Amino acid sequence: MRFSCSQSTLVKALNIVSKAVTSRTTIPILKGILINVDENGFVTMSSSDLDISIENKFEVVDFEPGEIVVQAKLFGDIIRKLPSDIIYIEEKEGNLLIKCSSSEFNIIGSPSDEFPKINLGENGEKLVFDKEVLKEMIKKTSFAASVDESRGVITGVLFEIKEDSFNMVALDGFRMAVTREFIKNAADQSFIIPARTLNEVQKILSETDTEKEEVELILNEKRALFIIDNIKVVIRLLDGEYVRYNDILPKESQLKVVLNRSDLMEAIERASLFAKVGKNNLIKLNIQENELEITSKSEEGNVRENVYISREGKDLVIGFNSKYLIDSLKAIDDENIVMLFNTPISPCLITPVEGNEYEYLVLPVRITNI
Repeated sequence: MRFSCSQSTLVKALNIVSKAVTSRTTIPILKGILINVDENGFVTMSSSDLDISIENKFEVVDFEPGEIVVQAKLFGDIIRKLPSDIIYIEEKEGNLLIKCSSSEFNIIGSPSDEFPKINLGENGEKLVFDKEVLKEMIKKTSFAASVDESRGVITGVLFEIKEDSFNMVALDGFRMAVTREFIKNAADQSFIIPARTLNEVQKILSETDTEKEEVELILNEKRALFIIDNIKVVIRLLDGEYVRYNDILPKESQLKVVLNRSDLMEAIERASLFAKVGKNNLIKLNIQENELEITSKSEEGNVRENVYISREGKDLVIGFNSKYLIDSLKAIDDENIVMLFNTPISPCLITPVEGNEYEYLVLPVRITNI
């Protein structure tokens, strides 16, 4: 096996496939990257941690077919530190020879037959998404999924297609994120993708600069295959029934507040400087007349912020974990937003001024002494 290509081409490919390499494994081969050169002059780099598998294909010159597995971290460190020039790579007696300019490395490889076979499952049902839309929807929801691996399906993001609407939902028991887009002529269905691996898909979507504006998603019972130009990402789906999230969303409100998103986010970020993790990052919102007062205090001092609002409904004092509010506000691009409240112990719902493109639900924190 041998091939030559530019250093920049290899770096781009490594940046993609390295996202599926894990150091937290008892299987040594999973710390490696499979390099395959086919008879048509294309190199396919592959990696897998068994939950997510990635293939990246690119064209090379001066090639000879073959394949080998190399340790991902060492190989990546070498390639990234080489000069911006043509790199010559050749397999010799189970080792990998790397030459570039005046540098020469020889690293130990592993047989390719030990590497797990990646089941691409390209015969399943196909969905097509706009690349930018999918990237934004992941950004707007995945942060709200639970990071506790014992929580089952809520460590994932629900993909729901229903009545020409494509919905993505994530929740962790303290907050919930819902975002919606129109999808044309797709059959009703739902499936759950782990948020951790979905975040890697979002990074790939952000890093790939191609003319192709569409992403294909091919589904079977156990796995989802994302095809992003010359990159293929296989993800294990989560089994189980997702929470009936529509039942959680409030159907009415006693207080409606319209305000500037940036003003609110910046005020909460400043107030959170006195909010302590041990006290649930607690801030207090006091809503009265045309003003929202945000306060927080700790042993080091206290803070008060005021944000101008327009409102409909009665006065309210309510406490929140500042991090959950900030996370939701950062995911929104709108200049103005709506906040809907009921009681001091009922969740807050954040929505657009018009439409239902997104909904963020945040549970309050009981106020004792703040």
